[in-house]
Amino acid sequence: MSYVDDLRGRMGNALFLRVAGPDGPRHRERIHGTPGPRWFEPESPITRVHADASMFVGGLRAVLLQTLHPAAMQAVSDHSGYRGDMWGRLARTSTFLATTTFGTAEDAQRAVDIVSAIHRRVTGHLPDGTPYAASDPHLLLWVHVAEVESFLLAHSTYGSEPLDQAGRDEYVAQQGTVAHRLGVPDPPATEAGLAAVMRSFRPELRATPAAREAVGHVLWRPPLPLAARAPYAALGTAAVGLLPAWSRRPLGLPPAVPVADRLVTRALGTVSTQAIRWALF
Repeated sequence: MSYVDDLRGRMGNALFLRVAGPDGPRHRERIHGTPGPRWFEPESPITRVHADASMFVGGLRAVLLQTLHPAAMQAVSDHSGYRGDMWGRLARTSTFLATTTFGTAEDAQRAVDIVSAIHRRVTGHLPDGTPYAASDPHLLLWVHVAEVESFLLAHSTYGSEPLDQAGRDEYVAQQGTVAHRLGVPDPPATEAGLAAVMRSFRPELRATPAAREAVGHVLWRPPLPLAARAPYAALGTAAVGLLPAWSRRPLGLPPAVPVADRLVTRALGTVSTQAIRWALF
């Protein structure tokens, strides 16, 4: 094996274990190796998007964007272990996405049932006393649309083969079938519908102290070895560059600078996703 092949293998293994966790190889074999019907056909838009390196940028962007809903952020702050187990939470999320996208229909439904049961146990109150519940369809809709918009935008920007309009609409609709099973009554089914729902949430969104704490933890204080900090910072910069301009300053992030976002940020995102694609695919 050449030095380059060895480097590629070590990078790919380290990335996979970071995202999928120590049980990643076992989950991968179960998800991809178990025979049976799937919810989605191979090479359909959802499988293309979720198999692309752009998901690394889209996932970070989704996390940052989702913090802007006070109730959703409070639920994460009160019940999630992101402060002490950031990578464990990432592994659980990535396994859920992989299972519902690529796994058998039976396994995918089991994953949805487990997450729904967890949601029913996540309840609490905002600082002003307003109750919240993770199973609230309105909160589930916010988490869903923020995620779908982020994955689709990152794929359109950094994906190896961006979808055309029909593909983007189908991706939104396919994601909606999973969201419906999780408890979202009427998820958007087109890209235009997705944009309309995102606009409808705008009056509810704001950066709370809990949101700024989470953003600081995810972007500035990730539990990573020194050698991995620069590549991670490049991914974080790309994710921030895809956030709405109005959201950045309230979250304590650098303000939008169109020229810098178009040149420097885009270059960092392109190099990062190309490196991940080289190592993993």
